[in-house]
Amino acid sequence: MSEHHAPSDEATETALPEYVLTNRAFWTHEAAQYVEPGRRSWAEPEPSWGIWGVPESEARILPDVAGLDTIELGCGTAYVSAWLARRGARPVGVDITPAQLETARALQREHGLEFPLVQASAESVPLPDASFDLAISEYGAAIWCDPYRWIPEAARLLRARGWLIFLGNSTLLMLCSPEQDADPPGDRLVRPHFGGLGRFDWPDESSVEFHLGHGDMIRLLRASGFDVENLVELQAPAGATTRYPFVTSDWARRWPAEEVWIARKRD
Repeated sequence: MSEHHAPSDEATETALPEYVLTNRAFWTHEAAQYVEPGRRSWAEPEPSWGIWGVPESEARILPDVAGLDTIELGCGTAYVSAWLARRGARPVGVDITPAQLETARALQREHGLEFPLVQASAESVPLPDASFDLAISEYGAAIWCDPYRWIPEAARLLRARGWLIFLGNSTLLMLCSPEQDADPPGDRLVRPHFGGLGRFDWPDESSVEFHLGHGDMIRLLRASGFDVENLVELQAPAGATTRYPFVTSDWARRWPAEEVWIARKRD
């Protein structure tokens, strides 16, 4: 099995932004809790998206990936890359956290499915320009990396007409979410749109997230060389449950708790 590592000397560590180091420490601590969920996701016969497991047959997020070179940014246990490999893609998984990649390697062995894993931040990937046809992130880089860094990096990695697909929490969810990450949203806006989005330092979590409004995201994507092709707002399926406390199924049936951006790099 191929495996690649970003340079790990002291200078490189010093150059990493503080939130990258914070999030790596957070995911090192959390990694054990994602082994079994990762194992279940690896075993799924069809991709299913987000915390509610919306099936690909309903969400229609992926293009035909057969024969494509793909890169998963912030891959965690790399189940998305496994889904892509089974659909005929040639995936590479990238993650900053060694403990997450160790789980990914173990699941590769369990399933007899091998593809390269790269230990690196999605904001600075040690791979050549124009190497991929699709870059994808389900959560991962989509919320844990600075969009003003990782989206231009994704553009660098993609070939002309390459796809960028990423899923994270919806803007509406973030505007309705209280100060504590574990508290679910209500039916009122509790954060200002202007000045209330961007970097999120949760007081009850030792991690850092990033969430932009739609206008800022569109401008960033266009400035990075992308055209927006779709914005899929996911609805929780009837009767769906989740282990995550930050939103209820009733809320996610009425309003989108997650959204998927689908963009394409210009020629």
